[in-house]
Amino acid sequence: MKILQINGSARSDAGNSTRIANDIVARLQAANPAATLVQRDLARDPAPVIDEAALGALFTPAEQRTPEQVARVAVSDALVAEVQAADVVVIGVPMYNFGISTQLKNWIDAIARAGVTFRYTENGPEGLLKGKKVFIAFARGGRYRGTAADTQTPYLQTVFGFLGMTDIHFVYAEGLNMGEDALRQGFAEAAADIEAALG
Repeated sequence: MKILQINGSARSDAGNSTRIANDIVARLQAANPAATLVQRDLARDPAPVIDEAALGALFTPAEQRTPEQVARVAVSDALVAEVQAADVVVIGVPMYNFGISTQLKNWIDAIARAGVTFRYTENGPEGLLKGKKVFIAFARGGRYRGTAADTQTPYLQTVFGFLGMTDIHFVYAEGLNMGEDALRQGFAEAAADIEAALG
């Protein structure tokens, strides 16, 4: 088993979403001692922003790219290769202003590549990152699960499903800024979600 862990918190190891992602990875490794792990901390090692120069590089035929464009595409290629090689993807997702972090959005933009991780066909789009199990580790200060304020769950389900990753398990640690009792409850609920997902 090859595990890819993506930490999307701006707080790196101090992020609650990183803590939950670490817990999931620890359970996976305990059940699969031979598993290998690639860990990418998007705060320390961010994916580049999609800007005009990036789009120019990505949409220029490979043989016509400048050295700068070649270098820019290589960064995206490396991020894509990490996902392609993984059997399991574990993603730590904090909630910032009801959305995902900038760091995580830049990573998603880097790996969502037409003709590489998805393609358009006569029957519509087809995701090319199939056969992977995905764990999404949410950490939230308030409680939003199952409400209209939870924009993260449908967005991530949609974008990863679009890329072909439909076997998705969501883990929620909520109410973490609502007092000590709520904090303990939030982590206990996340532990229960992990148990339900992994058995």
